[in-house]
Amino acid sequence: MDGSDQRDPHYVKRVVLPSGKTIEVVYFKDAVEQDSSFRTVAEPDQALHVCTACESELVYPTGWEEADRDSWQVQLRCPECEHRRDGVFSQATVEAFDEELDKGSDALTADYRRLCRANMAEEVERFTSALDSNAVLPEDF
Repeated sequence: MDGSDQRDPHYVKRVVLPSGKTIEVVYFKDAVEQDSSFRTVAEPDQALHVCTACESELVYPTGWEEADRDSWQVQLRCPECEHRRDGVFSQATVEAFDEELDKGSDALTADYRRLCRANMAEEVERFTSALDSNAVLPEDF
């Protein structure tokens, strides 16, 4: 492009992936303007982690992809009633959903660590009892 055209034929959007990596997506305005299916209408803001069928708060994404500049196409699944749906949601709605997913991951990690500590404490207690009763012999190792 020679500088005489003041129009910017593209724009760049930075997207942070769930892994934490950041990528840049380049949109070419002419292609967007020609493709009317590229423009989507996002559903109203809603709590995506809540199932629309059974109201469980355990809904998780099975897939997502950028629908357009400001919205995402997201496939959702409820593990309690197996309800599945997909829709187009605003960036703000998806970011709020991502925060809920992070909270859920943190809760699962904390529960897992508590379970590991409890299991280890039980094993230590059993081993100590075995030592006290002379049930552990050198050939056990």
